[in-house]
Amino acid sequence: MWNGVLCGLLAGAMWGMVFIVPELLPAFSPVELAVGRYIAYGAIATGLMLPRLRGLLQRLDRSDGAALVRHALAGNIVYYMLLALGVKLAGVAPTSLIIGLLPITVTLLGRKDHGAIPMAQLALPLLVVGAGIACINLDVFLHARASGAAPGATLLGVLCAFGALLCWSWYALDNARFLKRNAHFSSAEWSALYGMASGLIALAIGVLAFAVWHGDVTGAAGAASGRNWTMFWITNALLALGASVIGNHLWNIASRRVPVTLSGQLILFETLFALLYGFVYHRQYPRTLEMAAIVLLVAGVVWAVRMHALQPVAEQTAAHG
Repeated sequence: MWNGVLCGLLAGAMWGMVFIVPELLPAFSPVELAVGRYIAYGAIATGLMLPRLRGLLQRLDRSDGAALVRHALAGNIVYYMLLALGVKLAGVAPTSLIIGLLPITVTLLGRKDHGAIPMAQLALPLLVVGAGIACINLDVFLHARASGAAPGATLLGVLCAFGALLCWSWYALDNARFLKRNAHFSSAEWSALYGMASGLIALAIGVLAFAVWHGDVTGAAGAASGRNWTMFWITNALLALGASVIGNHLWNIASRRVPVTLSGQLILFETLFALLYGFVYHRQYPRTLEMAAIVLLVAGVVWAVRMHALQPVAEQTAAHG
């Protein structure tokens, strides 16, 4: 189990990079960042599956294709666009903390799928989480006022972070339900198809965006924008390899070696590494309200996950009694 926890920690370290890339490439828009990352991911996934690609594609039917399109959009492209815009407008800390609520949102949205505990029992953990959200929002708006940032832009960044949270929560549930109903692809095969679908959709979006806004990329306007395309492709290739390929593989190992209820807590490693990278990049310590939000959100999420972990034990005890 400890090897599984270590793999979960390393996966979180890989995924945490996702939140810092918009800071490393400030001259690029969220659309460009998403297109670059997922074109790179699609290329790597295609290369890894090349020996089995023909047979894999022959097994695809219409429902598989529809699932791949909606999952690639919700779980990858739209999610990452919203995340990148949240980071640009509100900052790394609030965006990563809001998306760190994934274990709770997935549990709440999927409570009819998994034997959920009564909502009344979740009231206290959710109250703690609510206090954490209040702290991070209070901090981000106070900091925005102190720095002279537009409150409207800051609010839009926070809303984008919540939008990214909802996108990935819906994707996680829809993907799990689809895989339970369709066992004709292994996890590795479906992950590869997911990467290739994301790459194709990103390529189509990139071609369309370039056709409309090519003047902002080429010529004098492109040169004046400060875009470093070499750094852009190197960074996105490393992100695709680290977060999408290696990170997902490490997470699959962790998921097999730790109890399901513990895996929800391991997702917090992503949030903590994202915060660490953000504070190191900006060379600053967490402010008081940021520290309070970190403590409250981590405590609330762990508390909620532990309550779900104890529920099956309580049911088994009652059944034996």
